[in-house]
Order: sequence, then structure tokens, then C-alpha cells
Amino acid sequence: MKRGMAGSGIWSALLGIAAVVAFCLTTARAADPPLELARDGFMYVGGKTMQVDGREYFYGQMYVEIKIPAHQTHPYPIIMVHGGSMSGTNYTGTPDGREGWAQYFVRRGYAVYVVDQPGRGRSGFLTAASGPMRNSERSNSASRFVSQEKFKLWPQATLHTQWPGTGAADDPATLQLAMSQLPAIEDFNQQQPLNRDALIALMEKIGPSILLTHSQAGAFTWPVADARPDLVKAIVAVEPNGPPFYQVEFIGAPDWFKQGPLALPYGISILPLTYVPAVTAASDLQIVQQDKADGPDLVRCWVQQDPPRQLPNLKMPILVLSSEASYHAPYDHCTVKYLEQAGVKPTFIRLADRGIHGNSHMVMVEKNNKDSAAVIEQWLDHALPARE
Repeated sequence: MKRGMAGSGIWSALLGIAAVVAFCLTTARAADPPLELARDGFMYVGGKTMQVDGREYFYGQMYVEIKIPAHQTHPYPIIMVHGGSMSGTNYTGTPDGREGWAQYFVRRGYAVYVVDQPGRGRSGFLTAASGPMRNSERSNSASRFVSQEKFKLWPQATLHTQWPGTGAADDPATLQLAMSQLPAIEDFNQQQPLNRDALIALMEKIGPSILLTHSQAGAFTWPVADARPDLVKAIVAVEPNGPPFYQVEFIGAPDWFKQGPLALPYGISILPLTYVPAVTAASDLQIVQQDKADGPDLVRCWVQQDPPRQLPNLKMPILVLSSEASYHAPYDHCTVKYLEQAGVKPTFIRLADRGIHGNSHMVMVEKNNKDSAAVIEQWLDHALPARE
């Protein structure tokens, strides 16, 4: 009897795996025709060495996937940087087997470099250098990305319609996303300098580039651009880490928002940025919270007191992209407001204003991912020199 029950459990698991594989393969067969590539490969950049117990180890290196189109028509490549708990697979495919943003932009003549953050995925990890790792629990995907409309933790969550599956815990697309989440360096203070240095090393190798970041990686964007504005030709910040200074916790109706801890002491970064007048410490930034939010269902932003310090190195074209149903919808405008107050001139696009509705924070893997990619493409066509 016990052997029969065990055998039944094994068969159920195998059938479940088979269903996921069949689901992805069936969807992939209906995808775009084969890509024409001049190069499809990988490399590592950055990285340092340290001695541990008399032996030498690498840490801080970054894995980079390379996709060069056969007919490259744009002068600047796009570097795609994933967010927290994720990897570069966010850009190279979707949970239901369709093509990702990487293939979309390669088809349009861009060279694309997709990274795994240092200490994540294929980039390697050294505990002695960066401290312990942290895993994401499975329910994180459900409440934040997959079926947020059922949890109703923020006002816009009920607008979510674009997940490529049922959203059920054992739905094939849900399982694909949940299983793709990876251990990450626990201390965000350790992650930021490693990513800044590795991304700069990548651009020093491949030349001036477009930096496309998502979520957590938004906090890496600004230190990279601040340090090397000559190499960052444009920034596409897809729901960047924020809002400025203090985190927001979501508690559901009727109050919705609760202020969390100080997370970005330099406004949009943990790392020091070049301000004018200069700051010697983050505490030099004098800030105040709005008395009233800019609109219904929005958080009250933290901004600089007048006169605000400026961010002179962020003069490249900048796009901040925000989805309709995401947990970023209540506060991405705060990041834009902070940048504008600091003399930066970002373009702020809410996808809903372009007729693209129902997206969550994981916009690049949802059913309409090509629609959101097209918005980015159109902005880049206007922001940067014409195709060569």
C-alpha cells in the first residue's frame, strides 16, 4: 500500500512537470521565426579576488549573455539588468514560452547584453566577501506579480489582467516564475557597489550603451550613470527601486500605505551621488514629506526642501516606465518628482496613458510584453540619434 501511494505521488509529480514543459513548448512553437544573429554567446566582466584561508577566490564578477543581430541598425547596445530575486531570464523569455524583450530588441537591430547580477544565477557568489544569501518564499510571486488582484494589498492591484495563465499556485506559468526566483545577497548595501562596478566594467568593454533596468536594479542605475555619464547614452528605468528615501509597505484597505524604513539615504541610491552643492553625508540632504498626495491612491512623496540640491551628471535621456496595476503605481511618480526637483529631465510614461492596461510589476513577461517593449522602442527612437 505504501509503495503504491509513493508511486502515485511520483507519477503525479512527473505528470505535472510534463504539463509545464508541454505548455511552454506549445506556446514557443507559435512564436516569432528564428532570429538572425551575428553572435550568440556570453562573457564575464568585473570581478575581484580575495584570500580566504590561504586560497584565492573570485567575487563580484558578472555573467553577460550576448546577442548581436545579423543586421545591427542602432549604434548603442542595450544592457538589460533584472531586479530582486530574479535573473537575466526575465528578458530572454516568458513563463509561457514566448520571446522576451531581449529578442524583441535584437529583431529591431539592437545589440543586447543581458546580465545576471553579481552573486546571482551564473555570476557566482562568495560568502566571505558579500555575506549570507537569502531566498524568496514562493508566496512572494503570488501577492506581488501573479495574482495580486486576489490579495488587494494596494489600490491598483485589482486592475491586473495580463498574467499569462490562471494565476493559480500550480498553474504552469506560475510555477515557471516561482521556480525562476534565485538566492540573492541578503545585504542590499553589499549588492549596490558590486553591481555598479560590474556594469561600469561591462560598458568600458563594449562602449557607450543604453542602460535598461528593472525594479531593484533601478538603484544601481543612478550610481552607474553618475560615475560614467560618458558611457550611459540613455536610461530606461522600468519601475525603478523606490520611492525616494523611505520604503512603502502595503497593508490593504482602507489605509493602503504604511511608511517603511529608510532605504535610499541618497534619495534614489544607497551609494553617494554627485550633488551640487556637494554633500559630505546623506544627512546633508534636507527632506520633507508632502502634506497631501498628488492624487487619489498615491503615496505622499518625500522631496528635498528648497533650494534643492542638483544632480548634474544625470543629463542623458531618461525614461521612467510604470504599469497600471503594479505595486509601483502608487509611487513611481515620486521618483520622477525627485529627479525633476534635482534638475534632471526624465520622461515619465504610464502604460495606461498609452492604452496598455492591466500590467503588474513583471511587465516584461506578461501577455502583452511586446506592447510595452514597443513603447520603449518608440521612446528610444526619439531620444537617441537616428539608425545608422
